[in-house]
Amino acid sequence: MGNTAAAAWMRRALQLAAAGPWPDPNPRVGCVLVAPDGTVVGEGFHHGAGTPHAEIEALTAAGDAARGATAFVTLEPCSHTGRTGPCSDALAESGVARVVFAQSDPNPDASGGAERLHAAGVQVTGGVLADEAAAINERWARTVALGRPLVTWKLATTLDGRSAAADGTSQWITGEAARADVHLLRATRDAVLVGTGTVLADDPRLTVRMPGGELAARQPLRAVMGERDVPDGARIRDAPGTLVHLETRDPWEALDLLWRKGVRDVWLEGGPTLAAAFISAGLVDDVYAYVAPALLGAGPAAVADLGIRSVSDVRRLDLVDVAVVGGDVRIHAVPVVGTPGVGTPAATPATDS
Repeated sequence: MGNTAAAAWMRRALQLAAAGPWPDPNPRVGCVLVAPDGTVVGEGFHHGAGTPHAEIEALTAAGDAARGATAFVTLEPCSHTGRTGPCSDALAESGVARVVFAQSDPNPDASGGAERLHAAGVQVTGGVLADEAAAINERWARTVALGRPLVTWKLATTLDGRSAAADGTSQWITGEAARADVHLLRATRDAVLVGTGTVLADDPRLTVRMPGGELAARQPLRAVMGERDVPDGARIRDAPGTLVHLETRDPWEALDLLWRKGVRDVWLEGGPTLAAAFISAGLVDDVYAYVAPALLGAGPAAVADLGIRSVSDVRRLDLVDVAVVGGDVRIHAVPVVGTPGVGTPAATPATDS
């Protein structure tokens, strides 16, 4: 089988992988089994945590036809036993003659499948369309490298940097289109995180609503961080989905607790004190700032004191994208690696915002 044909089958596997869910504790993976005569005998993709891996789904579809076939897999078949056994072993036992994979597994707990297959007598080729495969799982790979959930900080502010008026009111700084955009982005994360102070001050639901106002079928986990109690009558308790109270003021501990619950992508919507705690700890990976063409002149800033006393210590961000959303501007930026608090976390200030 030539390189052109291998790339074509791998593109089909990538199409399957893209149908998998994110966020999820596991990567998105696709698999295509091709018989020696060029016939597809099985396909599969990973449907999320707790479901069969892509290779297992494809092998199940193929049955005995897998013997002698070539498996095209977007990620190196795993070598570890979790909820299921190693996919590398299942492929070898099925009698496939060759395995072609795109991206090597960056997870040290699961890598090594290529060696297991080779040891079992299966021909193995790696690196076919590796860049395309890596792009599909870019956020998952980042969580693996960091060993914690990714954190996206969302803020809404006036032109003069105020997140609320002097009396504490903040609804609504931005317009309806910007708020709808926030809901669409919330839906791409698996947890929305605020502090208990935000719950007490704003009484949010933290749900995802789609255009038209209806609740989305899938609701991210709603996480409240802080040592104060969540009131019995808080609207966040009545919303659909799962609510978890993280009884800590330490951002690292909060993320560890969420990681253990399978959370890999966090949407941070807390107030200025909570935002400052995560920024100071080096725990903000993306920023979405919604800026309204409005002035308040007084009131809380979008972020609390970061301990910066000189412009030489400014925390820089790289601009990713700027868009006009209704009557507001959305800025997507990422912290510059090497600036204070990024990559080399500082001491975490206590917060109960």
